[in-house]
Amino acid sequence: MRMSSDIAKTPRRKPQQLRGEQRVATMLDAAAAVFAEAGYDAATMTVIAERSGSSIGAVYQYFPNKLALARALRERYGEEMAQRWSGVIADAGQVSVAALGERVIDLMVGFFDEHPAYFALMNATPGFRRSEESRYRLRAQLGAALREKKPELGQEEALRIANVALQIVKSLNPLYAQASTGERRELVAEYKLALAAYLKSRLHK
Repeated sequence: MRMSSDIAKTPRRKPQQLRGEQRVATMLDAAAAVFAEAGYDAATMTVIAERSGSSIGAVYQYFPNKLALARALRERYGEEMAQRWSGVIADAGQVSVAALGERVIDLMVGFFDEHPAYFALMNATPGFRRSEESRYRLRAQLGAALREKKPELGQEEALRIANVALQIVKSLNPLYAQASTGERRELVAEYKLALAAYLKSRLHK
């Protein structure tokens, strides 16, 4: 039972050629658009196939069900987020703590605005979760940025501070998703203050 459940949540096969990779990318783009417009629960494989310009059979060749599509899309988002974090880490030692906090919030908000499907996936079925590896990777990246600011921080302490900081950022997600444009600007400003205050208290700067 465990094996069949795992298979149902992962892509049926991996594309081996550039054309196949482009086809899968188009399917994921279509899935993102449909998830953003209709929500995860209301989205269907048929509509996603139509939006991607593929037959339903072609979609099922790569993704056995909607959850597999959602997981693949979240993996793509995770890879993109990791690339964005690399820029924050690279500059962490040259900016103030307040500026670092602002950059973290701006990074997340920019990602939300560019990928509206993120909120639909965030509220997906209970069985849909990021892997422990991807969750740790984000903490590790922020922890590395914090150690750039304060080199004497131990790795364990840096990870703990990073985890709390990320929980602060994570709490913005549902509020941001439900807020109007004007309210979003105000929320972002408040969260920048909150995150900067926490980081200053822990980094003593």
